[in-house]
Amino acid sequence: MHEFLLQLPKVELHLHIEGSLEPELMFELAKRNGIELPYATVKEAKAAYEFSDLQGFLNLYYQGMNVLRTEQDFYDLAIDYFQRARGEGVVHIDMHFDPQAHLQRGIPLEVVMAGLLRAKEEAEASLDLSVGMIMAFLRDRPVEEALRVLENAAPYWKFIDAIGLDSAERDNPPAKFQALFKRAKEIGLVRVAHAGEEGPADYIAEALDILDVQRIDHGVRCLESDIVVERLRESQIVLTVCPLSNVSLKVVDDLRNHPLPQLLKKGLKVTISSDDPAYFGGGLLANHLACADALGWDADVFRLLNRNAIEEAFTSDQRRKELMHRLESA
Repeated sequence: MHEFLLQLPKVELHLHIEGSLEPELMFELAKRNGIELPYATVKEAKAAYEFSDLQGFLNLYYQGMNVLRTEQDFYDLAIDYFQRARGEGVVHIDMHFDPQAHLQRGIPLEVVMAGLLRAKEEAEASLDLSVGMIMAFLRDRPVEEALRVLENAAPYWKFIDAIGLDSAERDNPPAKFQALFKRAKEIGLVRVAHAGEEGPADYIAEALDILDVQRIDHGVRCLESDIVVERLRESQIVLTVCPLSNVSLKVVDDLRNHPLPQLLKKGLKVTISSDDPAYFGGGLLANHLACADALGWDADVFRLLNRNAIEEAFTSDQRRKELMHRLESA
């Protein structure tokens, strides 16, 4: 099964590029930029990657990204993950990035975009990897700020596939961002949102009704509402579930008790992703292997999950056709 999953062409729809920052690269960038880290060694940094909840993770996540200062830093961050993912059989990544988190630190949007777009271009040219771009907005920041960032990003709209909504879900309902998502729809951008991870099933319905999203990131708490489950089944709105992330952030206590099998049994369109692989125990291959071990899935389940992901990936029709052919041949 390990060899099969390594060779299987895998597609990731839910990856935060800032969350792919491995401690080794963090130390390298800190040294380059003259930044003092609160850890003496890589080992000490890795030991800090233990969280009791989403907020505990976010505190460390924002602290870690402080080493990202220049275009080269953002390029190095992205290309490092792209190379590792491709080595594990990943063929497409839809990548979230958080402009507000960098703007707050005084890093201009132009610097962030130049580094990420250069890495995307190189990956697509030389790694046999396609990359979708999701400009994500922080739900614990004001909607007015998000609207300003979206408008200021106008020169980059042609490079962006979708906008997203992430960060602390609790007490930050989707409805708060109605104006932002309405504007994104006017621009012609796809809309996706984190919902039903920390927040209740009602947040999923809100994201569908008020934000008019085409994708739900996480969504595991949909099972708390039969109405929401039925709605997701009928519409086949994709759920980008992140198994190891859910365990790390105590959304579930043990991967063996994960709701994924139940979601599949109810006919929902499910995919699996790594979320923030540096912090949550590994990338897409690690998530596949962990599910195989904990849930006893066979090859057909993994083919189904990746078929779902290919159908929903932000890529060209030609690339989608090519990836589907490769999956069926695996």
